[in-house]
Amino acid sequence: MESPHMDEKSKLALKEFKERVQDCKLVDPRDEYLLKWLVARSFDIDEAEKMLRASLAWRQANGVDDVVKNWTPPEVITKYFSFGKLGYDKFDCPVFISAHGQMDLRGILQSVTKKDYMRYQMYMTEIVNQEMRDESFRTGKNTACQMTFIADMANLSMRQMTYKPVMETGLEQTKIYELNYPENLRRIFIINAPKLFTVIYNIMKPFLHQATIDKMRIFGSDKEEWTAALQEEIEADSLPVHYGGTMVDPDGDPKCPSKFNMGAEVPYSYYMSNSAPVAKDYMETLNLIAGVGGWKKLKYKVDVENSILRWEFMTEGGDIGFRVYYKSPEEGSEDLVPFSRIESHLVTEEGEIICTRTGKCIQTQLAR
Repeated sequence: MESPHMDEKSKLALKEFKERVQDCKLVDPRDEYLLKWLVARSFDIDEAEKMLRASLAWRQANGVDDVVKNWTPPEVITKYFSFGKLGYDKFDCPVFISAHGQMDLRGILQSVTKKDYMRYQMYMTEIVNQEMRDESFRTGKNTACQMTFIADMANLSMRQMTYKPVMETGLEQTKIYELNYPENLRRIFIINAPKLFTVIYNIMKPFLHQATIDKMRIFGSDKEEWTAALQEEIEADSLPVHYGGTMVDPDGDPKCPSKFNMGAEVPYSYYMSNSAPVAKDYMETLNLIAGVGGWKKLKYKVDVENSILRWEFMTEGGDIGFRVYYKSPEEGSEDLVPFSRIESHLVTEEGEIICTRTGKCIQTQLAR
């Protein structure tokens, strides 16, 4: 990327990086996209290449390239997860907002599996990124494909943030975003942050790249202070009146709920505990050793190229660890579905992979 902010050394690093990863299938072929990975690793070419290749492997393992086309989010997330686009900032970057403090994340995470919740985060990130790329190609603006994000923490409760799954998914989401979507953010405004947020931020901070930390502006409940900060970087017609701009809904609502989901308490009728999975007639019973640490391996040999391995299972009495991987004496093991905890006591787990290598042994591991 020819930029006045790049010195000759940085330009040479970008050139070498392009040559090294020319075999990779990238979502964006432009220099601006490659530059993100270099910036995320302080122009260490070896580390940037390692990061990019690891991200491509992650995308393949998790079906990220097809998630928007092939997956439909659960209704409860689309109705109660707060997120939406307001307009543009003064740097031609789209502005998104979340009424994070009003969201019932505790209720959402009791209504969907962790897998579906994390998939929704990927789903929305991919939609936003594709929209930014399309718009950038069309207008020639925001070539770095960055966004501004406002997180409104008003009404954030201790009950929500001390719920263990909320903390766990927040940490995992932070790690995934930092490792796979570098330099996506131009600015992050966190407003109406209560004292509790300091604790949360200190937990997240070790997993944030310094470049991300430098983009964060955190404000308490002083509306005059955070309004001035928003107005400094965001066009007035892209900010609701409630946030210091000129935008109102057609009915005059100054918060503009038509632009983004405002969040609300999730009704108990959505909770998964109301509808535990039921075993199908064709399912076989497999007994695992009781207690933490018990495990079982199932082995399959691939005789026909592009065979499909499908699975469908449920458990009683708790979640279970699940992993699918190739294993051979010569090459060791290679994850196809990385190990994760599956809430199969709440909803039946289903999936499939295409086995591209013949003569290899595929193993599935189930662990208590």
